[in-house]
Amino acid sequence: MKLKLEWTYKTPKNQVITLMSDEVSAEDALRLAEDFERTGRTKELVFYDERQTKWTKKELIRLIKEIETEPQDIIAYFDGGYDIQSGKAGLGVAIYFTQNNKPYRVRVNEVFEEMESNNEAEYAAFWLMLNTLEELGVHHSTVTFKGDSHVVLKQLSGEWPCLEENLNRWLDRIEGKIQKAGIHPIYDPIGRKQNSEADRLATQALEGTLVSSKIEIKVK
Repeated sequence: MKLKLEWTYKTPKNQVITLMSDEVSAEDALRLAEDFERTGRTKELVFYDERQTKWTKKELIRLIKEIETEPQDIIAYFDGGYDIQSGKAGLGVAIYFTQNNKPYRVRVNEVFEEMESNNEAEYAAFWLMLNTLEELGVHHSTVTFKGDSHVVLKQLSGEWPCLEENLNRWLDRIEGKIQKAGIHPIYDPIGRKQNSEADRLATQALEGTLVSSKIEIKVK
C-alpha cells in the first residue's frame, strides 16, 4: 500500500504551511508522521492512498492492522502463447506479493482451446491471472500488472482503442472483474526478457506440463 502524507504545520511565526510528501509505503508514512509530530508544530496530518482516499492517522493504523493478513504489494506477470496449428493457447501467470510480512510467489499455467489469435491468448492469460488473484483473496488493493503484450495493457489502460469484437468481449469481462474486486490497476508493459517466467509457464502449458504452486520466498 502506497501513500502520500500531507503535513500542515505552524511555523514559529504562526504561519500555516502545508507540504505533501512523495509516495511511500504505509509504514514509512507513519514513521514520517511520528517525526513531524515530534516537532510540536503539527496542525494536521492526513494520508492519501492511490485512489486519493483520505485517511487520518488513527484510521490508517486501524486499516493496516485489518489488511495485515491479506496479500499486499502485488506484482502480477502474465503471458499467452498461441499455437496456430491447433488453435490452443498456453497461459502463464506469476504473482509476487507479501502476506503477514512474508514474501510469496504463486505460479500457475493452463491451456485454453479455440483461440483465434495471439492477442486473444494474451487476454485469456490476463483473465487467468485475475482468477488467480481472486483465489488468493485479493480485493480493494493496488495491483501492478506486467506483461510483454503492449496491446492488452495499453487497451486496458485506455491508451489504445480495441477494434476487434472478440477482444472487446475479453476487455469488458476483465474490466468488470477488476471493478468488482475493487482493484486499483497499474499497467506496466515490459520487454519479453523481463517476462521470461510467465513466458516459460505458457510454453510448458502447451507442452503438457501444468504448474500450480505457492511458495514462501526465503530472504537471504
